Amino acid sequence: MSKAATPDHPIHDVLSSRWSPYGFSDRPVSEHDLCCLFEAARWAASSFNEQPWRFLVATKDDPKEFARMLSCLSDANQEWAKRAPVLILSVASTKFSRNDKPNGSAWHDVGLASASLTFEATARGLSAHWMAGIHRDKIRSEYELPGDFEPVTGIAIGYAEAIEDVPEPFRKRDSGTRTRRSIDEFVFIGDFGESAPFTKG
Repeated sequence: MSKAATPDHPIHDVLSSRWSPYGFSDRPVSEHDLCCLFEAARWAASSFNEQPWRFLVATKDDPKEFARMLSCLSDANQEWAKRAPVLILSVASTKFSRNDKPNGSAWHDVGLASASLTFEATARGLSAHWMAGIHRDKIRSEYELPGDFEPVTGIAIGYAEAIEDVPEPFRKRDSGTRTRRSIDEFVFIGDFGESAPFTKG
């Protein structure tokens, strides 16, 4: 299943076709594709080339590790993410390795790497669904994260399920209309909240 966006201005297909399904098929994701996804993340931009991203991965090929990672998601997310063949937890290194000072861009840069991973997934016919609902303290203890590393998000990866095979209430979510704010609502010139004139052309 695919559900492309309807942009107001022309954008690349890999952007408009990206979406976050709740329904995933049981089709596995190849190790080759996983390597390519993380290669895309590898080449993301970062402050001072710090590359603060780390990724914990579990696939259904290893049921014990998959169950372990699934338990680190919120109960609501476990309900649908258990169907995905791949789960990922993104982690941020919060200090610069060159001087041990706080890296205020770390979470932003992890987001860039995760976005690169997501767009590579989209280009390969895969879908990625990010999750803010994770048990951060459990992740820290379960995976013994060093003190200067922070869990950021969970990501489910896989092939979107045919809508008729998605169980409720997730079928309703997957079949709903995609919406976004118009760009004049978040692109400003001058004072904050003053829409940039070019956005109204």
